[in-house]
Amino acid sequence: MPTIIPIRDLRNTSEISEMAHKKQEPIFVTKNGYSDLVVMSAELYEQFAANNRIDQAITEAEAEFELTGEAIDAKKAFDELEKKYFG
Repeated sequence: MPTIIPIRDLRNTSEISEMAHKKQEPIFVTKNGYSDLVVMSAELYEQFAANNRIDQAITEAEAEFELTGEAIDAKKAFDELEKKYFG
């Protein structure tokens, strides 16, 4: 169940910080009864950002495959990446 708080509760910054770190899920902040902000711990944000980067890479790879219809051999791809990043 999502955590929802009114915007006036943002005055209690230490309590909200503790809640965000303890629950490790977004806290939804409402203003005049409507969704306005989302607060989360830095760790949770980094996790969301990493997942987004992975999802974006998969989407780009699928789009490239649809355009070219060419698959790349995994062994060859890993060899190229290893050479590029590790010499």
